[in-house]
Amino acid sequence: MNNFIFQNATKVYFGQGCVREYLGCLTRSHETILLAYGGGSIKQNGVYDEVMSILRDKGKKVVEFSGIMANPTYRKVQEGAALARENHADMILAIGGGSVMDCCKAVSLAARYEGDIWTDYWERLGHINVEPLPLGVIVTVAGTGSECNGGAVITNEEKKIKTGRDYPKLNPRFALMDPTYTYSVPKKQMISGSFDILSHIMETYFSEPNEDNVSDDIMEALMKSVIRNLRVAIQNPEDYTARSNLMWDATMAENRIIKMGKKCDFECHNMEHQLGAYTNCNHGCGLAVLHPVYYRHIYQAGLPKFVRFAENVWNIPRDHRTDEELALAGIQALADFIREIGLPTTLKELGLTDKALLRPIADSCGISAGSYKTMTHEEILEIFEECFE
Repeated sequence: MNNFIFQNATKVYFGQGCVREYLGCLTRSHETILLAYGGGSIKQNGVYDEVMSILRDKGKKVVEFSGIMANPTYRKVQEGAALARENHADMILAIGGGSVMDCCKAVSLAARYEGDIWTDYWERLGHINVEPLPLGVIVTVAGTGSECNGGAVITNEEKKIKTGRDYPKLNPRFALMDPTYTYSVPKKQMISGSFDILSHIMETYFSEPNEDNVSDDIMEALMKSVIRNLRVAIQNPEDYTARSNLMWDATMAENRIIKMGKKCDFECHNMEHQLGAYTNCNHGCGLAVLHPVYYRHIYQAGLPKFVRFAENVWNIPRDHRTDEELALAGIQALADFIREIGLPTTLKELGLTDKALLRPIADSCGISAGSYKTMTHEEILEIFEECFE
């Protein structure tokens, strides 16, 4: 394995009833809470009432920061930071999925930093020399794994750039994870979020080293878990075992453990982020469209790993197949699974109907240094064109 340094500062409280049991003591030393959430679904499923009851019983002043969108914008980050400063919030409590958590990580920095965080921390990698506003999260959607890292993906609408950075200082102080909170998530959102989990794992798995290593072994088990438990959750959205497994799969995919010793290839995420910047498409759906086509472009450069993927994740027997045939069978199994779970397979299905947009989107994509095959913007354009319809 390659050399690495590992750290994760987030403390996880996992299981049914964890919010009722722990939230009061976790907010004990804070007086004014910036309560952040998305479109208001937490007011319909009872989560909002439960959290507000706990905070009020503890005498907290609550300032609400709502309306965080699926692809959080830098403008929304600035709005949250201004609200935190104006009300002298001493803690942020984010309730939701990855978008809410990502937005609030950026808010936690912007509330304490006097400069422009986009210029200093998202356009380029910076060094955080201020203490961000303390952040705690209550997870209601399994997908991004944002609860246990410092990563935040933000869209700058003016520049049409969607990008993420992972700063350990932005890790939430705590994450409350009650799988029953995910029951009310619409089925399409549950499925697309689960594919995002699978994507995070695959993008780490399909990178060097290829030699035997602990990270690859863990990832094969995680990929099989996502596939198995998503199938169960589609049939029964309130299967606690399946939903709890998916929730922890998401965390394991992005809490940095499986990335140790790996180069990591995030090219599909780079491409999807720019699709999202131009079209505001659903993240998991965009990844589902891209992954099989992208892998058909790179599998020959990482042939041993793609053979292993076919055999160990999809249980495809060799049956006299060549390595290349077996690798392609594994990619086809992934494509078949995407159709099985009802995710889109073309950019047109995502709502992108103007083919002329493909060139500027392709040219704006970042190039992943960890890919088995170094992409060019011309080849990214080819992938987009193959995905179009």
